[in-house]
Parts: sequence; structure tokens; C-alpha cells
Amino acid sequence: MKILAIETATEACSAALLNNDSLSERYQLAPRQQSELILPMVDELMNEAGLSALQLDAIAFGRGPGAFTGLRLAAAVTQGIAFAAELPVLPVSTLAAMAEFTFHQYETECVYTAIDARMKEVYWAVFTKQQDRLVEIQAEAVIAPEHVEFTVNYPGIGVGSGWKTYQDVLTEKLGTQLIGIEPDVYPRAASIARLGARLLEQDGAVQAEQAIPVYLRNKVTHRSGGR
Repeated sequence: MKILAIETATEACSAALLNNDSLSERYQLAPRQQSELILPMVDELMNEAGLSALQLDAIAFGRGPGAFTGLRLAAAVTQGIAFAAELPVLPVSTLAAMAEFTFHQYETECVYTAIDARMKEVYWAVFTKQQDRLVEIQAEAVIAPEHVEFTVNYPGIGVGSGWKTYQDVLTEKLGTQLIGIEPDVYPRAASIARLGARLLEQDGAVQAEQAIPVYLRNKVTHRSGGR
């Protein structure tokens, strides 16, 4: 299985190539530089592997939620490559990618993902793992941190920029269920690739024209830094 993955939904920028059992990634924390970095990252990975886009099985991308400009960039690059090489597309949740990364790094039953959505809100979802499969147990939503509720008693780790901005509020809401916080976890293309592979196995691929960002918020506002 050969899958190229692209992720530019937050301050981080990354590309990854799943080439059968090998997974390579280029990652950089680079606010407002994603448009300059993503294509060179893709080219470097493909050249290193000696592959062309025509040899790929699919292309995966972080479909959101996240920064408006970053989501549009990932979708546009994905569509361009997919149309040119006639590839199927695998849209992957950025919050799921954060959870996938966390489960690879830490021993925990649950991951509470929160990306700062500005406007005093967070992009929020909760995940666990069952039989080595990521399971969403609270659906992704855009919500004020003081309105977050989670009644299932799953001890877990809070990850994402929302935990940096609203740490006190979210910590109070989750209480003893919270066993740790990792606010500097961002969506990464390697996780997008892994989740994309599972999506491909489940016939979850879509056509290139369906590589559409998921914003969650109906009203999109333009802010400095692409937010």
C-alpha cells in the first residue's frame, strides 16, 4: 500500500509517505509558512522513495477541523495531485490524527482533543481505542470550553492547542478523568497516513472533487495567521 498524506490544518506543516511497511514524514512547526513548505516536503519524500504519483494507491489529507487557510491549502494540493494521477482521496479528521499520535506515544484509555478555534471556542472530540482501532466516543464539534461535558468515566490525556489556551476551564470540567495534558500535540501527516490506510481498507475513499474541508463552524472568519 502506497499512500501520500498531507496535513496543514494548524501551525504545523507535514507530509508523509506510507510505502508498504515503511512510513516517512517531514514535519515542521511553521505558522504561516505551510504554502511554502508543503510541496517541497512532498517532492522530497517521493524522490527519496523513487516513486511518482502514478504509483500511489491514494492520497490522504487532514480535512479539518482547523485553520481556514490551512484546510483550503491541504484540499487544493490533494485535489491537484489526485486529479493529475487519477487517485482516490482519503479525508481524515485532524482531531482523530491527534488522538492516533497520542495513542502511539502514551499509555492511556482515552484522548481528549481540543484545537483552539478562536472566538472563545475549541474544536473538540474524544477518542478511545478498541482492538487497536481508533473509536470516536464523543463526536467532533465546535464548542465553548465551559460547555464541554463528558460523563463516561474514561481516564485520559488532553491534547492540542485548546488545552494551552483554556487549560483551567477544561481541567475543571473533566476533573479526575484527566490524567495529563500535552498542549503541544498537533495533527501530523504520519497519523493521517495510518488512518488513511484503514479508511482505504474500509472502502472509505472518495473522488478528488470530494476532497472538501470540514470547518464545523458555519460562519468562517478570516484572522491574522490564517485562522
